[in-house]
Amino acid sequence: MSDPNFDAVIIGAGHNGLVCAAYLLKAGFRVLLLEKRPVPGGAATTEELLPDTAPGFRFNRCAIDHEFIFLGPVIQELGLQNWGLEYLFPDPSIFCPQPNGDYFLAYRSLEKTCEDIARYSAADARQYQAFIQHWQGLLKAIQPLFNVPPQDVLEIIGAYDWESLNAVWRLAGSKNKALDFIRTMLNSPEDVLNEWFDCERVKAPLARLASEIGAPPSQKGAASGMMMVAMRHQAGIARPRGGTGALTQALVNLVQSLGGKILTEQRVKRILVEDGRAVGVETATQVYRASQGVVANVDARRVFLDLLDPGAVPPLRRRLERRIVNNNESLLKIDCALAGLPTFSAAQGRPELLQGTILIADSLRHVEEAHALAQMGQIPDRNPSLYLDIPTLLDPSMAPEGKHTLWIEFFAPYEIAGAEGTGLAGTGWTTERKEQVADRVIAKLADYAPDLPGLIIDRHVESPAELGERLGAYRGNYYHLDMTLDQMMFLRPLPEIANYQTPVQNLYLTGAGAHPGGSISGMPGRNCARVFLKRKGNRRFFAG
Repeated sequence: MSDPNFDAVIIGAGHNGLVCAAYLLKAGFRVLLLEKRPVPGGAATTEELLPDTAPGFRFNRCAIDHEFIFLGPVIQELGLQNWGLEYLFPDPSIFCPQPNGDYFLAYRSLEKTCEDIARYSAADARQYQAFIQHWQGLLKAIQPLFNVPPQDVLEIIGAYDWESLNAVWRLAGSKNKALDFIRTMLNSPEDVLNEWFDCERVKAPLARLASEIGAPPSQKGAASGMMMVAMRHQAGIARPRGGTGALTQALVNLVQSLGGKILTEQRVKRILVEDGRAVGVETATQVYRASQGVVANVDARRVFLDLLDPGAVPPLRRRLERRIVNNNESLLKIDCALAGLPTFSAAQGRPELLQGTILIADSLRHVEEAHALAQMGQIPDRNPSLYLDIPTLLDPSMAPEGKHTLWIEFFAPYEIAGAEGTGLAGTGWTTERKEQVADRVIAKLADYAPDLPGLIIDRHVESPAELGERLGAYRGNYYHLDMTLDQMMFLRPLPEIANYQTPVQNLYLTGAGAHPGGSISGMPGRNCARVFLKRKGNRRFFAG
């Protein structure tokens, strides 16, 4: 590159980095994004993992089901539909087969879901409708907070309209309502589900979805995970045609059309600071100057402990070392190329039931063990609870004609107890161990889809340690840090850096470790751009 000078340099071309870049470019700034991997996208990529044994099969490397992005204006403001982004909505959205051959089924329609639940429990069907309406009301009440800096009171006030204010009033408009709301948020998903429902067939899949924030159902303060269930009936879940990477490609197309530069295989070694101000970054081969600011689309620990000189903001360094909490839970990811569509016995010859999320969650205890054992360093593969997708049912373009892909998410420990010091990065994860775990996962699935093992052409298994290295995620945490109540909203990642700004002037934070947290939303990128522009005296927030 002939000119190493820009207005802003963004470390990491994940989807939040790209979103932030798009807004800054629209405001007239010259922007460079530096990505350590060969492709942009971070956790939002779709790649051909098995080109020799299964050519033409394309896999989502991490993120797959998009929900939160529909709670903000990123798609509309950036006009991403004009850059190739098209969403497909599976319906039904949840299929949870039971060992006895029955199932839990959820449609986008709340009424249709309740009709199906009534097959086995009229009482829980009534409760389910009230439960979802309650959590949708909560979601409406707090949704405006997702799209503004979490500590900017004026921005927060301005984000609320009459509809959202009414939702707040209905939720907490009296002393008893407010106290009940606080009590609910301090509860665990298990507490909440036991309060509302009787049937394990209903409670187990809801617990599994709530635990997607990376905590067992019994964890106090994790009840906010119930919103994952409510969103299935509100905005709905969706997948970009062509895979999650299609979102990234739309953003890349937009950024490049606006003159933004994206360089891959560029690992940043150091953030340059002069007179207390971030002025650029250094890679192995080049120094890039940033006259207006550096935006870190990586977690705060890496920013302050690895990329800044040790003398920079020492009190914050210690707090990041001691206060940021990442439990030992991560993911083992299995991607399978299939010769055909597996037959789930409980689907009873109705393959359309498989187009959404397939959950293997037999009971609350089953889900609890999947998370609790992982946090203790044990691999819960004797009876794994799983999150599956067969994306090719909805989008055949991701595999050769008549073939399918299978996406398997399995919670596993980042560090294996008793195996410390061995395997990749001393975590205990070896190639042999990860393949053995994958064998047990496939064996578990064969209890529900007996023909699955014989349909596998090949598979790609990624251990938690490998996932952590690929994403640059501390302890394999794809959310950057735990999504628990003590590390959310105006506390994420720490109170003093929760508003996307840092004690180092012109150094900004974005990404999953910033408000409002992980998943595909673009909100951290948009909010960070908003703060950046406001700091530069540009109060217009560019839209369209």
